[in-house]
Amino acid sequence: MQNTATIERPAREPGGAEVFIPPLENGAHLSACEFLRRFEAMPELKKAELIQGIVYMGSPVRTDRHGEPDNLIQTWLGTYAIATPGVKAAANSTVRLGPDDVPQPDAFLRILPDNGGRTAIDDKGYLNGAPELVVEIAASSASINTREKLVSYRRAGAQEYLVWRTEDGEVDWWTLEDDEYRNCHARRRASSAAASSPAFASTRQPC
Repeated sequence: MQNTATIERPAREPGGAEVFIPPLENGAHLSACEFLRRFEAMPELKKAELIQGIVYMGSPVRTDRHGEPDNLIQTWLGTYAIATPGVKAAANSTVRLGPDDVPQPDAFLRILPDNGGRTAIDDKGYLNGAPELVVEIAASSASINTREKLVSYRRAGAQEYLVWRTEDGEVDWWTLEDDEYRNCHARRRASSAAASSPAFASTRQPC
């Protein structure tokens, strides 16, 4: 995990008064509003998340375990979104799930509000609410993606949550049923898996 120097950042309040904003630090306990205030004061920081009130900051990304799988996921969801009216895909975007959760998922698909979707983009460009399909790339089952994040996405009502565990060679695909996640598309050996989404017709796992 990446750490930050404990140097406060100068900023200005709307009235012009200068204030000092503490930096984000791994393990800090913050609200969503305070997390975003500090994150916005650190434009050099590209990845940080608030999960169940705790700050997590990104570590270096490996090509084979994350970069290449991520590229496949973006191609898959982007192609589907282009071909499907009323649906949009996004990558590595900040999502406000609630007062204690502000993840930055590797990818997601969302249904637009005019087509029945429940998410909205606020005046700062953040997505408010849980996308219908969230995708994360994880090294193994020990990752935060299959533990704390799973709980956060379930509580927020994300209809589907897919985790590609690249070191294990497996994919987990949870769907929300009666407020609980059911792993109905678990597959061994992600390189040969082919699963489809219940919410988005004709999606097939690109692994």
